Amino acid sequence: MSDAPLERAIAALRAGRPVGLGGLKLLGVESATAAMLDLLDPHDQSRLLLSGGRAAADPAEPVMLARCAWLGQDEAMALADPGRDLDRAPIGPLKPLANDDIIMPGNAIKLARLAGLLPALWLLPQDTDVTTSISLADLDRPVRATIVARARLPLDGLTPSQIVSFRAPASGEDHVALVIGAFGGEPPLVRLHSECLTGDVFGSLKCDCGPQLKQALKLIGDAGGGVLLYLRQEGRGIGLANKLRAYQLQDRGLDTVDANRRLGFADDERDYRMAAAMLRALGIAEVRLITNNPAKIAALKRENIVVTARIAHHMQTNPHNAAYVATKQSRSGHII
Repeated sequence: MSDAPLERAIAALRAGRPVGLGGLKLLGVESATAAMLDLLDPHDQSRLLLSGGRAAADPAEPVMLARCAWLGQDEAMALADPGRDLDRAPIGPLKPLANDDIIMPGNAIKLARLAGLLPALWLLPQDTDVTTSISLADLDRPVRATIVARARLPLDGLTPSQIVSFRAPASGEDHVALVIGAFGGEPPLVRLHSECLTGDVFGSLKCDCGPQLKQALKLIGDAGGGVLLYLRQEGRGIGLANKLRAYQLQDRGLDTVDANRRLGFADDERDYRMAAAMLRALGIAEVRLITNNPAKIAALKRENIVVTARIAHHMQTNPHNAAYVATKQSRSGHII
């Protein structure tokens, strides 16, 4: 079963080209240009679709707005990006449209999120020609993990290790597993670590990701072996650009949860089905999981990966991330 249709749709949406989803014709607000919108909708017939969260409505129900003379590409982007809320003049009037079908618009927003774009789309006229189309079934295919490459990787202070590369068929992103030392006799220590460029690479003090990564490697090394999965889920799954937008909102006083919601995303958009598929590809069905996040345990259990034990993973806070860590505990259910 091929993931190529979804991969092509994601690439087209990111490139600012129209995509068909069921009976909808979609164009990403963030990726489109004014010239492309004018070309595809010369008579201003498109509707603007925003996530319910961004529209301050029911998060489960996207909001559809009528196109009018003043609502062009620049104005739509100003509505979609909360980082511009304090920089723009009032926009309006806005005319919400009745929407009896939340299934298709909801899945359209899901596709935008999979593409790493702001959850805002133009719904183009039905007679719009598109060269890339997908069905609802393409959005929900089982996640597969294919090993692309495997090599030895000496790591400072650790026993002999290997790095294993996996490619997600739909998005084309590469995830990796660090297989450290040898483990046998009991389930291996495993850490699911979501990519954090700012913390892992640049040493940002805004989060605890960098210290968690280093400490997880030490715990696995001290145990004689285990696996660290490095997952391409930057910013709790919203992508690097959107994470930086969330940082802008945090600079204005929002916490990490409210910043994600203001952008139109869920508190946490991560999907651990790929992690479970990677573990299965490595022949691992039971793990001792290094985490403070119950959602990771529940996600692995749903994918039939047995979590035999949880190992706490608390880091010392600093003045820049103390509120962030407290928010994860008080609002995201992380175990203290």
